[in-house]
Amino acid sequence: MIRGLLAATTLALMASTAQAQQAKELRLGIFPNVTHAAGLVGVQRGLIQKELGGVKLVVKEFANGSQINEAFAAGAIDAAYVGPGPAMNAFMRGVPIQVYAGAANAGAVLVARKDSGVRNVKGLAGKKVAVPTRGSTQDISLRHLLHENGLRATDEGGNVTIVPIDPANMPAAFAGKQVDAALVQEPWGAIMETQGARLIANEKAIWEGGNYTTTVLVVNTRFAGQNPDTVRDLLSGHLAAINFIKKSNAGAQKAIAEQIYSFTGKRPNSAELFKALARTRVTWDINLKTLGEYAQLNKEAGFAREIPDLNRFVNLSIIRGLAK
Repeated sequence: MIRGLLAATTLALMASTAQAQQAKELRLGIFPNVTHAAGLVGVQRGLIQKELGGVKLVVKEFANGSQINEAFAAGAIDAAYVGPGPAMNAFMRGVPIQVYAGAANAGAVLVARKDSGVRNVKGLAGKKVAVPTRGSTQDISLRHLLHENGLRATDEGGNVTIVPIDPANMPAAFAGKQVDAALVQEPWGAIMETQGARLIANEKAIWEGGNYTTTVLVVNTRFAGQNPDTVRDLLSGHLAAINFIKKSNAGAQKAIAEQIYSFTGKRPNSAELFKALARTRVTWDINLKTLGEYAQLNKEAGFAREIPDLNRFVNLSIIRGLAK
């Protein structure tokens, strides 16, 4: 009996210690994109760390949603800013994640090399178009745009070749004529415009007049279950960053430029960031209608076999309470 009690006590202490160790830090994934402005500003200005208090924020930079999914699957991150497309694909494969907040709507544009001959979406026929990665939100958005204009990707039996390229590398890909066009998050679209690219479709022309979710804040459900207070603090920092961006465009530009530079060694200028932010709606809310449309297109493109239960995939209860 005594041995049993000792064993039970030891196990309880071990579990308590393990939980305490996990709560010591929060590993957050983020991209160097304006669609991740809430995260970039929250990190650069210390707004998220302030809310986390004694929990150390460990920031990890990623280039695309596929890398984020791999990190979640490997248990290498606890939360991340990511597109709903990749998040949905990971969720469908059984990766223990859930969307706890939106982060941005719109914020992506379709641009083409000036010498590509592309002047509208129909002009993409027979061309190569870059997206961040296969199955990304931009990949799904591009397929939606192609379908609306009577076109299809080559893997759907059409003649538009979709090429995965990390957004920060797209300006160089344009300069090297590796692709003819790109559907890409800001500020990389604005940067390519500065370098001579033609804007084919702005953020409003991509989908739903610009009212479509492009970035969400996702948390590992096991981490959330063990550390509910830490997740709540993360969401408080997320809200603080969103409010800062809404109040100070100049301050947001500076913070975003600094954080993107720290990740990529490339610093967008003020004009590019002003244009990029004007094309992006930073918000904690989510357009569930477009998430349903993403899911359907995701299935049609072969990235998933079925459509997820959005009630299980999305949990906005905490962020709604904090935003009141």
